[in-house]
Amino acid sequence: MSPSPSPVEPARVRAARGRDDACPGALRLHAADDGALARVRLPGGLLSSDQALALAEAAEQLGDGALETTSRGNVQLRGLAADAGAELAARLGAAGLLPSLAHDRVRNIVASPLAGLDGGRDLSGLVGELDALLCASAVARGLSGRFLFALDDGRGDVAGLDADVTLIAQPDGTHLLRLGRAATCAVVADGPSAALRAAEEFMVLAAGAWRIREADPDGTRLAARLGLAPRALPELSGRRPAVGAVAGGISVGFRFGRATAAQWRLLAALAVDGLRVTPWRGAVLPGVAAGELSALAAAGLRTDPASAWELATACTGSPGCAKSLADVRSDAATALDAMPAPVGLPVHWSGCERRCGHPAGEWVDVLATGAGAYRISQPAGVVAEVTNQQMAAAVAAARRTT
Repeated sequence: MSPSPSPVEPARVRAARGRDDACPGALRLHAADDGALARVRLPGGLLSSDQALALAEAAEQLGDGALETTSRGNVQLRGLAADAGAELAARLGAAGLLPSLAHDRVRNIVASPLAGLDGGRDLSGLVGELDALLCASAVARGLSGRFLFALDDGRGDVAGLDADVTLIAQPDGTHLLRLGRAATCAVVADGPSAALRAAEEFMVLAAGAWRIREADPDGTRLAARLGLAPRALPELSGRRPAVGAVAGGISVGFRFGRATAAQWRLLAALAVDGLRVTPWRGAVLPGVAAGELSALAAAGLRTDPASAWELATACTGSPGCAKSLADVRSDAATALDAMPAPVGLPVHWSGCERRCGHPAGEWVDVLATGAGAYRISQPAGVVAEVTNQQMAAAVAAARRTT
């Protein structure tokens, strides 16, 4: 059994949470053990070079000097002072990264990072259209900060994520609309408008739920409200761009999604057509030649698709999170540097049972249990208890499980 549900497996209905969604934003900071944390929404992961530089300067001058990318293609700043919110908001507003104060946390839109670069449909216009519709909707202000939209160009990469509303572009200009984890979809002519309407109608059914799968596991109630004609959902490949040279540019990864301001500045300096932050904690640079990869690798960015670091993620761990039982990123980095390729299954290190940031689908679960020990769970159900010294070999073997 996979450590996480399949993207098409309906989730159990969850009752109203009975508390507000505390998901952080650029205006609502989260108090972490290493200081305040801000999450900046980047619809479609799209950033201009100037905006990337503005984030790097904010990280250096207000935070701990680094930026974290998230599984939704957003960026986090850590180590902020408790009173840094006003200054950060002013900087983000000046950079065009905060178009609506009331909609700060609901602008969660992921998009296929290679869209338009390898012959497929360019989604940047659709991302902007959906973002504008969201920011103009009074109803959308009530969405949870965890509600997610996905715009897929048809290749099946972000369509395989756990989005609440997914649009899959079709060759004739229409879209397939999928609701939550439903095994069905429906053809819609105006994708952005249909996506917004689905989110607004969800608010009628939500009853305190944050995600569609919690209020309507198979999507049937919401589809009926929208008057959709369901059809079978096509197979979702879930393929993501590997690091290295890609069609129309290059792709780089960040170690556990974290990059220094200096690395961020290097990316901004090389970008000829902006950056696209990916939901897989990396960035695509359209129009940049493959010859630049060596300089990026020398700067500490991931550029080798055969490395054991590919498909490896980890939660924040200690000292940033008080709930963590270990400095999981340090322990995981030591194991990955000693781990042979090929990669195999994704792997995620967690400091506690919450498993924050884990991937969808099948993955190897490495859970800290305290006193330098970890429990490794494979998709096949095999469980092993290991020490840090045993972890590299054990995780490599688990990742080869099929």
